[in-house]
Amino acid sequence: MSRFPSWREPLIALGLAAGPVVALGFTRFAYALLLPAMRGDLHWTYAQAGGLNTANAAGYVIGAGTAVFWARRFGDRAAFLGTLLVSALTLLLTAATADYPVLGLLRFVGGLTTAVTFVLGSALAARVATGGGQRRASSLVALYMAGVGIGVVLSGLLVPAALAVAGDAGWRVGWLLLGVVAVLAVGPALLAVRRVPAVTGVTRAGLPRADLARLAPTFAWYVLFGAGYVSYLTFVIALLRDEGLRTPGVAAFFVTLGVASAVATLTVWGRLVGRLPGGRAPALVSVLVLLGVLPVLLLPARLPAALLSAVVFGSAFMAGPTAATVLARRALPANGWTAGIALLTVAFSVGQAIGPLLSGVLSDSGGIATGLWLSVGLLAAAALVALRQGETAPAEAPEPRGSAGVGDTGGAKAGPVRARRDADVA
Repeated sequence: MSRFPSWREPLIALGLAAGPVVALGFTRFAYALLLPAMRGDLHWTYAQAGGLNTANAAGYVIGAGTAVFWARRFGDRAAFLGTLLVSALTLLLTAATADYPVLGLLRFVGGLTTAVTFVLGSALAARVATGGGQRRASSLVALYMAGVGIGVVLSGLLVPAALAVAGDAGWRVGWLLLGVVAVLAVGPALLAVRRVPAVTGVTRAGLPRADLARLAPTFAWYVLFGAGYVSYLTFVIALLRDEGLRTPGVAAFFVTLGVASAVATLTVWGRLVGRLPGGRAPALVSVLVLLGVLPVLLLPARLPAALLSAVVFGSAFMAGPTAATVLARRALPANGWTAGIALLTVAFSVGQAIGPLLSGVLSDSGGIATGLWLSVGLLAAAALVALRQGETAPAEAPEPRGSAGVGDTGGAKAGPVRARRDADVA
């Protein structure tokens, strides 16, 4: 049995969702809204614009790779809250300078801290359902991931409003507003993190080779998926602006994308990812995200194409991290979840570091649409690679009763068979 009433668990997961609101909804994706204004006001090339996102992604790689260290050094709760607060302060500081190297440093630091926030928050969310089976856990992880959509919606309301008042120079106000909301988000995160069950045993610093080998196709898929989806999100607003879409249309696009993400993550992916075996869930996610890129490249109508793209892309892109987290939860014992999610996030961030830079170079030479076609190719490759992932099985028996294991097994000797039975009846 879970230590909380069933109605308390979603509230805890929703409080933890403040992490992805800031980590991805603000720090990562709001940059796409602010990029055209920053590029116009500061006279950047597309390669320079993509370079700032690459700096952010490079920090993300390091943050994901060191997340277990911070969890072991300070405790996962304290590290989650501390890096969330630093991420909020980084957003505020971004509004205070126009110096490219300083902005690059702030984007790097923001990437590092938000990666730690996101990884540890994912592991905490995976522990909320201590006895509800895999499908219950998948739904709570999806609720946590819905924070990204909430962050995108807030970005789509705050940033265009700032730009509408001040024009391109309003990018500073946009970052300032995001920073203020990020500071406020620390409150619900603090309330939620106190109620997450503690994990039994010491958090693993790494994973055995057998675990890594079993998840190898998922690691490869996550690199390609990260590169493909973030290239689109980095430059799609620039494309729409170049095609004549004004600030109200851009706001409508971003809000639609965020709403689609939050709704689909909550109502569809939490259940679907928990049921699809092997790599079928990440393959399906990749195909749908690919389809979401195509409308802005193939259809002539600007706003209808943009909104169609927002709905399709938005409904699927955050199912990628949901699928990765659920696969790690299936394949690893509870004290290995943080390490597994961290390593998967490293793969994800490597793709996110490479994608925008390559897309920016292609955009400078052949136009933004040329750069966005890179997303299509990468996502197609990701879907094919994902299908090579076989069904995962726990590396060892679940934790004993009362721990933060996969399910309430009544003892460690219940083993993988009992764990699968829990998942089937959840």
